Amino acid sequence: MDIDIFKNFYRGKRVLVTGHTGFKGSWLSIWLHELGAEVIGVAKDPATDKDNYVLSGIGGKIKADLRADIRDSQRMKDIFQEYQPEIVFHLAAQPLVRLSYEIPVETYETNVMGTINILEAIRITDSVKVGVMITTDKCYENKEQLWGYHENEPMGGYDPYSSSKGAAEIAIASWRRSFFNPEQYEKHGKSIASVRAGNVIGGGDWALDRIIPDCIRALESNRPIEIRNPEAIRPWQHVLEPLSGYMLLASKMWDEPTKYCEGWNFGPRTESISTVWDIAAKVVEEYGSGDLRDLSEQNVLHEARLLMLDISKAQFLLGWQPRMNLDQTVSLTVDWYKSYRKEEVYDVCVNQIINYLLK
Repeated sequence: MDIDIFKNFYRGKRVLVTGHTGFKGSWLSIWLHELGAEVIGVAKDPATDKDNYVLSGIGGKIKADLRADIRDSQRMKDIFQEYQPEIVFHLAAQPLVRLSYEIPVETYETNVMGTINILEAIRITDSVKVGVMITTDKCYENKEQLWGYHENEPMGGYDPYSSSKGAAEIAIASWRRSFFNPEQYEKHGKSIASVRAGNVIGGGDWALDRIIPDCIRALESNRPIEIRNPEAIRPWQHVLEPLSGYMLLASKMWDEPTKYCEGWNFGPRTESISTVWDIAAKVVEEYGSGDLRDLSEQNVLHEARLLMLDISKAQFLLGWQPRMNLDQTVSLTVDWYKSYRKEEVYDVCVNQIINYLLK
């Protein structure tokens, strides 16, 4: 099957991805590389030697595999000037809620000032036409409501991670109005959007305090899976779902830059919203072994119990749809973890992209 659902749009395009050594960034880089894009990756070192970035070897396949910290403003500008990207996907972040309680200042420096540094690098680099800034569903002021958040609802966030992403969204909106205003597109020639996704799962994620990596680590060492927050309800989606949305959006922004430069939600359908306990039970079922242990703690760090996105805007205006239900999402995810030690991981990833597009 041809995996190019973007009608050859990315072939030959210079695409800079920040955070390409991370979980989502590595998958995006593989997909873009397969589409013929010249990928420039900018990131810190991968977190573990089992990360998807490491095992897939994507760093050795792309045009440039650079180590840099997005908090270093001058380094970002220098990289942009050297490589002259046309499209930027900004994924680099401190992405963990619980860690943000331990390193709140670094979380803010990375997620807010790092984002501003990328916006500034975009601003001074004439070659950049499109910037897609990735934040999170947690950027919304969470009222634990039963319906999904729309793109125009207030930003906020309780913990340092969520609030830093809300602050990043406010900064992105400010830069768009001040420097990339669609009404003055003829002057600056740039289209900037922000994108928010739900709880993303998939192969090659080994981050701490995330349910899938926690499950796999326990299963691989024959320990029970300890569930800290079993009743928390999350919108689960496979990593390829939002990435397909980001890439579709960027192609639309390229063609109609003043029409799509705003905020977008890319979440799962309502039926993929489920508790942490249920998702872990599905992992055990797919893996074929393991058991769960409820470790509900009193006086735990605050984490949102319920958070949902309304995706009707992306459905109606972009023609984007989630392709997989929750069972398919967990199945594809667990397949990666059952395959990574005995198969070529890059091929596993490409085959999973094809599998996803056939859904």
